Amino acid sequence: IFPMSKLNPQQLATSIAAVLDEAQAKKRKFTESIDLLLTLKSYDTQKDKRFAGSVKLPRIARPGLTVCIIADAHHEGIADKAGIPHQSMDDLKKLNKNKKLVKKMCKGYDFFLASESVIRTIPRVVGPHMNRAGKFPTAVGPGEDLGAKVNELRSTVKFQLKKVLCLGCCVGHVGMSPDDVRLNVTLGINFLVSLLKKNWQNLKSVFIKSTMGKVQRIY
Repeated sequence: IFPMSKLNPQQLATSIAAVLDEAQAKKRKFTESIDLLLTLKSYDTQKDKRFAGSVKLPRIARPGLTVCIIADAHHEGIADKAGIPHQSMDDLKKLNKNKKLVKKMCKGYDFFLASESVIRTIPRVVGPHMNRAGKFPTAVGPGEDLGAKVNELRSTVKFQLKKVLCLGCCVGHVGMSPDDVRLNVTLGINFLVSLLKKNWQNLKSVFIKSTMGKVQRIY
């Protein structure tokens, strides 16, 4: 259960409209993402517990996110039909634990999935390099819908407090409707606030902006 939202609905609607209008007026050759920029207060990153949490947003935030599945025979056939990029364990064996080749494979995709039946053998085949690159795959069970799993990754955002009190994440793109942006922004902020020890009292400011656009304050 999230703490009661303290966002001003009118201010949020005005800011979202400003972001979308600006993107419409200055169309880019790519789809700009909409990012959430947050600053915390009364938080000591040395003493206070550093949090990390992920939440699935109501709408797909990053449709351009590239996902590859390391598949067993069952998932290979499904991925093929769905047009999802896939690799087999034989493909991984060909990399021969070569750090450069594994890194190159990791750079080719934003995220990896892996069939439950093969995920445990992946470190033995490629070494620790996928893990070090922060690209270790998420497991997919034999009965799970691959397309839904890919969309889940594209809808999920992660908040992680490190040494600084500023956080940011992508919550949408300029091709979305104002309502869909509002849903994602509201859930994203409410989820982050639920991770903070004093909830809204730890939130100093929140802004949204498109990749190339001006910053709009919403809290």
